[in-house]
Amino acid sequence: MSESSFLAERFEAERPGLRAVAYRMLGSLAEADDAVQEAWIKLSRTDVSDVENLGAWLTTVVGRTCLDMLRSRTSRREDPLPEQDGSLRLPDPVVTAPARVDPEREVLIADSVGIALMIVLETLSPDERLAFVLHDMFDVPFDHIAPVLGRTTVSTRQLASRARRRVQGAAPSADTDNARKRDVVDAFLTASRGGDFEALLAVLHPDVVARSDGGALVPSILRRGADDVASQAITFARFAENARLVLVNGTPGVVSFAGDRPLSVMSFTIRDGLITGLDILTDPARLITLGLNA
Repeated sequence: MSESSFLAERFEAERPGLRAVAYRMLGSLAEADDAVQEAWIKLSRTDVSDVENLGAWLTTVVGRTCLDMLRSRTSRREDPLPEQDGSLRLPDPVVTAPARVDPEREVLIADSVGIALMIVLETLSPDERLAFVLHDMFDVPFDHIAPVLGRTTVSTRQLASRARRRVQGAAPSADTDNARKRDVVDAFLTASRGGDFEALLAVLHPDVVARSDGGALVPSILRRGADDVASQAITFARFAENARLVLVNGTPGVVSFAGDRPLSVMSFTIRDGLITGLDILTDPARLITLGLNA
């Protein structure tokens, strides 16, 4: 086997993990693929004969690329942070059928990286996000992260600690039993389809918050409180010909269709058997890129 073929084979073995790093850093599946491709280009042009751990080397390369992309995004004022009206740009959801999750997607959404946590990651600065993601999620040592950030090991450790406190303070606590969560989502879906307002109130937390990201083509919506969210759920259900239970980032969610066209991807935060948060992607342009079909 030639050296180039050997490197290509090693890179393909590392690709799922590298894509998982990039997805957590960027919240965009397309940008994650771009960052991984950049790593391949760098690998193909670099003499790595002295590299002892190619996987770790590639991880830091992807991290550096993602850091540059985040800094560029911020400088262009395209940082997907919550807007003043409470709407926000949701991270790309990873949607799979409940009975089938391919191994690469399992790596992509491992460690319960749900939409709610991804939204919290979006609130970190680029440097904080890199330090937290690489160290806390992928066990990269601080002395390997520090050169990427141009910082000392001590300051990198402090950066990750600050990010960790922010994540722990903002990430909502949630139930972890997928079977129980599926029952709650199924009850929500049944009540929405049937226009059963009281049944919806029974599965919604009184202070539930529903947020949608419609992109440039569909209005984004913010709803607070069980009454408001229940009314909106019934209204929306009338426009969707069918909705399917799926996994969204590994946890029960819903995809709604009009014919073969996806209308929305809905992610749920559930605590103590009640829905406390709904994050809904309704942006037609981004829904197309997910490759969903009824």
